[in-house]
Amino acid sequence: MDFLPEGRIYQTQENRASISSPAALQQAMEDGRILEAKAYLCTGSHDLMVSLGCGTGIIPREEAAVGIREGTVRDIAIISRVGHPVGFMVESVGFENGRVRAVLSRRKAQQMCIDQYTGKLVPGDIIPARITRLESFGAFADIGCGLAALMPIDMMSVSRISHPSQRFYTGEDILSIVKTTENGRISLSHKELLGSWEENAGMFQPGETVRGVVRSVEEYGIFVELTPNLAGLAEKKPGIVPGMTVSVFIKNIIPERMKVKLIIIEGFQEEEIPSPTPYRITEGHLSSWIYSPACCGKKIETVFDQGSPVTT
Repeated sequence: MDFLPEGRIYQTQENRASISSPAALQQAMEDGRILEAKAYLCTGSHDLMVSLGCGTGIIPREEAAVGIREGTVRDIAIISRVGHPVGFMVESVGFENGRVRAVLSRRKAQQMCIDQYTGKLVPGDIIPARITRLESFGAFADIGCGLAALMPIDMMSVSRISHPSQRFYTGEDILSIVKTTENGRISLSHKELLGSWEENAGMFQPGETVRGVVRSVEEYGIFVELTPNLAGLAEKKPGIVPGMTVSVFIKNIIPERMKVKLIIIEGFQEEEIPSPTPYRITEGHLSSWIYSPACCGKKIETVFDQGSPVTT
């Protein structure tokens, strides 16, 4: 069984068929399958109501998420699901006033996901995720059945950003890499999937004029992001501020020093919209990842193991 972020199976033909009739719900219960439906109400007692194709489903409060009954997860985890698809397993199928009234358990779906999938992940595993919330310090992502993991802002790319919204948007499906697994909590990284300095620099040539985004303005120059894993340094220019889109002339590319020298031609005030992520690695497991070129005297490497990954 594949354990995907909530919402990924909601519109599939198989899922729609499984919630379309009492018999189909009963079969899904017997098969032990995870289904999805959209939550439309959280009651005053924090039971979650979902809309089935053949009637209504109720997820009792203590069955709404792993940790609710133990008090380790707050009820906001239930309230925030209204209007979104939720995963569940069918507990029973009955009738009320001639319509289907099924009792469901999201907790059991999550526990199965933990037992068979997330609980077996190790640092370096590459997994799909869906961004669910952006905070100043990072992004929370659903890594399966509504189970959340945190991606710190400094793990999103080599090029530094001031807020996760400059890299992701809520609801975006991404790839990620497991950074740590400690006490049942998983943290994620992303930058290792976006290519090395050499791979990114190879997309550009001296003499070209290209688009970039200003990430910081320092006394000694202006850092311009060319790709999420590559930034160059431009000379100071009046009127240029962080977040601005600019056209830049590539003056020089120096692999030995991991430097890209730029000249800003013009700045544009326009809303920054995250671009599609240019993944260089899309599946499998990474034991280590080297960002720096072999010819560079400085080695930048991430080594994944059972503890915290080490970047040198």
